[in-house]
Amino acid sequence: MSRSRRGKQQKSSSQAKQGYDKDEKIRLNKYIAHCGFCSRRDADTYISEGKVKVNGEIVTAMGVKVQRTDRVEVEGQTLSLEKFEYILLNKPKDTITTTDDPRGRDTVMDKIEDATGKRVYPVGRLDRHTMGLLILTNDGDLAHRLMHPSYEVRKTYEVETKRSLRDDELQKLLQGIELEDGNASVHKLSRTPEGFILTIFEGRNRLVRRMVEYFGTEVTKLKRVEYAGLTLNNVKMGRWRYLRENEVNALRKLVKLDPLEFEKN
Repeated sequence: MSRSRRGKQQKSSSQAKQGYDKDEKIRLNKYIAHCGFCSRRDADTYISEGKVKVNGEIVTAMGVKVQRTDRVEVEGQTLSLEKFEYILLNKPKDTITTTDDPRGRDTVMDKIEDATGKRVYPVGRLDRHTMGLLILTNDGDLAHRLMHPSYEVRKTYEVETKRSLRDDELQKLLQGIELEDGNASVHKLSRTPEGFILTIFEGRNRLVRRMVEYFGTEVTKLKRVEYAGLTLNNVKMGRWRYLRENEVNALRKLVKLDPLEFEKN
């Protein structure tokens, strides 16, 4: 099967309207974020570092406003306001969570190659060997807030380990253990025939794997099965689907963003 078809699942999508009139004034950092380039906070950094041009002129002042008809460039790349797209991928093992890999390994973008002509980006990261639910979007504001620790987005994982953890060790996970970067604890935890399922609200690097390693063993299988209320229902491994309007707006409500109107095609 060719790489361009193996992730194809759904031909139509729901696209969120940006809704800006051609004469409407938009703050520059908001414009950059709504072009799917980065979050507003990161846009402020690009602006302050002199990496943003408006109609050929470098802009470093905060609060500058632009219109759709203006030409905005970031690091030499011309941006445009595209409709927002939201994709849910069931990421397979041995797939890199990046937009490109210089070593030619499979990336999550390969899995959704035919999904959209727009630039979308992974929301957060799943390491190469972790499977499961991953969101990709060009909605910079939403992506930034979903990844920000202050919003405490819920994540649930299925875990299998080389050595089964004892009941007292699982209890310690619930109570909290001390890792090199601070205390870590599990919100919910239950045993399964193969291992256990846990829910956390943090997104620290390799957190679940490091919590298991604390007990002198290692993870042999890790799969994210729930993220911010979304699940993998009816999405097979390596496949994807577009998020529905109610799902997108539930995510935006979760991180205190206004709802969006959608157009169907």
